Amino acid sequence: TKGKYEELEVVGPLGEKVLARYGILEGDIAVIEMAAASGLTLIDDDQLNPLITTTYGTGQLIKSAMEKGIQKIYVGLGGSATNDGGVGMAQALGISFKDKQGNEIGYGGGELDKLWEIDSSNIHPLLKETQIMVISDVENPLCGPEGASKIFGPQKGASEENVEVLDNNLRHLGEKIKDFIGKDIINLPGAGAAGGLGGGLIAFCNASIQSGIDKVLDITNIDQHLKGANLVITGEGKIDGQSIFGKVPVGVAKRAKKYGIPVIAIVGSVGKGADKVYDYGVDLIIDIINKPMSLKYAIENVSSLIESAAIIAIRAFKL
Repeated sequence: TKGKYEELEVVGPLGEKVLARYGILEGDIAVIEMAAASGLTLIDDDQLNPLITTTYGTGQLIKSAMEKGIQKIYVGLGGSATNDGGVGMAQALGISFKDKQGNEIGYGGGELDKLWEIDSSNIHPLLKETQIMVISDVENPLCGPEGASKIFGPQKGASEENVEVLDNNLRHLGEKIKDFIGKDIINLPGAGAAGGLGGGLIAFCNASIQSGIDKVLDITNIDQHLKGANLVITGEGKIDGQSIFGKVPVGVAKRAKKYGIPVIAIVGSVGKGADKVYDYGVDLIIDIINKPMSLKYAIENVSSLIESAAIIAIRAFKL
């Protein structure tokens, strides 16, 4: 899109300083990936702990974009290390979350049970002039058996016991949001995305949620690129039966089929139900795993494995 990057130092998921960046597109539109400031890749595996990780840095990215005069912001949710319901993000934007003694609660999903009062009196004034859109394909609610904590908590380092604590804490946050903000997000589809950041953005920033792949394809003007193409190559980490629900390969394939273009998906692995994608425009799946190997080996050699798969893709296309 011929955009540019803005880079700044923000508070990382564990409260440390990290260098994060976001994009600015033509037309003064900012694109923020929450994982750039609050993501899993910023933390070593042995430090994962959703009880203490925060989205504060994501709020700082939003603040930076607004203070540059940006009035339309897309926030991509995914790959989060957090489970704080977006409280850290909101703290960075001037909202105060106080305990019974009137003190600000700390970072992380483990602190939410202390929440007594939400004070929005010092919220950043530019928020009311800014349109924030959440880009996400996650439809999980904030709490419950399909909620943020139970479905995504374990991959962020939560034990079974921690999952229960985090789920109860997010429910408590949802009740306080209903009391002080007047919005009921507990069972709202998409509120559980990125450890509840989806719900936090809706509650505190008046954001709307949009389908990720369709919005990205529109922003990147993919239809213009597809015209005159002979072949489309797309991909996914693991392609399976869930890929038909808003995932990249099927979203791309649907657009390509409008122009009758064949589509090959190069993937890290093939899971149960992957054949469903053949009904949605994907013509061929090629797995990069070309011999017995460990996950560690596959990750370390991913570039050469993808290159080998691409050669197969082109040979298949030439047939």
